Amino acid sequence: MDLAHSLSAAGRSRSLSERFRALRSASVSLVSPLSDADATIQSMPDASPAKWHLAHTTWFFETFLLRDHLNGYGLFDERWPYLFNSYYEAEGERHARAARGMLSRPSLDEVLDYRAHVDAAMEGLLERDELADLIALGIAHEEQHQELLLTDIKHALWRNPLGPAYGVLPEGGVDRGLGDQGWIEHPGGIARIGHKGPAFAFDNEGPSHRVLLEPFALSRRLVTNREWDAFIADGGYRTAGLWLSDGWAWVQENAIAAPLYWREGEAFTLGGWRDRDPDAPVTHISHYEADAFATWAGLRLPTEFEWEVAARDSDPSAGVQWDGGAVNPSGTDQLFGDCWQWTRSAYLPYPRFRPAEGAVGEYNGKFMSGQCVLKGASCATPRGHSRATYRNFFQPYQRWQFTGLRLARDL
Repeated sequence: MDLAHSLSAAGRSRSLSERFRALRSASVSLVSPLSDADATIQSMPDASPAKWHLAHTTWFFETFLLRDHLNGYGLFDERWPYLFNSYYEAEGERHARAARGMLSRPSLDEVLDYRAHVDAAMEGLLERDELADLIALGIAHEEQHQELLLTDIKHALWRNPLGPAYGVLPEGGVDRGLGDQGWIEHPGGIARIGHKGPAFAFDNEGPSHRVLLEPFALSRRLVTNREWDAFIADGGYRTAGLWLSDGWAWVQENAIAAPLYWREGEAFTLGGWRDRDPDAPVTHISHYEADAFATWAGLRLPTEFEWEVAARDSDPSAGVQWDGGAVNPSGTDQLFGDCWQWTRSAYLPYPRFRPAEGAVGEYNGKFMSGQCVLKGASCATPRGHSRATYRNFFQPYQRWQFTGLRLARDL
């Protein structure tokens, strides 16, 4: 299929089987600290209930694999595709996104039964080599929802006046490697961008193509809370000349004066309210805020192409990423991990891009308007999910994800 680039045929079914089972178990572990009420609430239209994430990812496997490729398979509940389809127009009508928190039923236990039913049925497909690309896509899709589940429940718990913790944060001990800013310099020239080869990638990562880069430098580390405090103290949120026009309107209309989850000296984490670490990366900022800070610093955001070229030889599994449990950005000198990094690039199709036919073709292509590209990975990204060619994307005002910035400059 076009949406997921082919894996090597030799041995891929066995590795996919193991990955599928581990993935499905890890998703269930994410809701183990939650009550049925915790898993049902929806704190804003951009977020979804934890229970819905568990059901939607299950619907994906049921709809695109079991329904179409397992003879005699019957839907677990014929009413549920309406509840758990997300945005696939080709799959028919669906429950409104902003009203997902109204789904008090089915219960969390019923959703877990649904997952067990689908997982058992999927055993009949995991060794079928012709389905490996589609199964790999389903795994990558659920990894994205694991991250969304963590960020969505963080937002929901933050809205609770009690500030409850999702779980216990890991102890310190991270070797930050932070010092002077330091720069990764690149001479520019013609660079090959995008995914090419047999390993899995989403369709929006290709086709591979050439771009011309001017000489540039990329900061070796992320911007920190301490640096953001200096931006605030210098009137960063009150100086119109630092902001894009849409960003300044957003600041004024929403009375924005600090990153999301900040209050005096503290930040809300998945471990509850904590003293804010001045040397940790600043997170939960919008593209508007990232761009304004870069302007204030006399620098700029990198393009997605600059970031990809600079990260090409870096280990995408390094840094602070999700390995299970509660997470929090700690700060290292890695290009991957801690937080997704805003770029100045609009999320647009690459030359010769064509979405796949059918419903799965709606996965990425139809969102290529009005969004910005982010690169890297966050502390909530399942380790091993990202790569240099990976293109995350959000609207410029959104900041409930673990989003931060890395500065760039011209040479």
